[in-house]
Amino acid sequence: MPAIDDYLEGLDPPDAEIIGGAYAVAQAVLPEVEQGVSYGMPALVHQGRPLLSVMRAKKHFGVYPYSGEVVSKVVADLGPVDGLTSAKGTMRFPLGVPIPDDVIRGLVLARADEIHAKPARPSRRPPAPE
Repeated sequence: MPAIDDYLEGLDPPDAEIIGGAYAVAQAVLPEVEQGVSYGMPALVHQGRPLLSVMRAKKHFGVYPYSGEVVSKVVADLGPVDGLTSAKGTMRFPLGVPIPDDVIRGLVLARADEIHAKPARPSRRPPAPE
């Protein structure tokens, strides 16, 4: 089973519904994303790079777009959002409250633009023997 699905199965149903809803919005915005793991967190991956992770923490839901620049841009573009706090590379939302769809859309679009703007990293794997 993919990483996000596994993660959601292990959560209490109300938390799984909120986090699953955030991932569903992200996948609707960018349908070609895949489930994966990045920095040990379940994540959506786009073109081999981490796009977004949404997880439950002890006192909040954490949203991680793998970019401090993306967080800053989206926070500035959205203006005040009830319950939102942020730090470099993360946004935090209160437990029990759905993460606003426009926040997820903004993060996905901004992070996808960032991924598209950077050249692909060369593979660190040695070439396969012929």
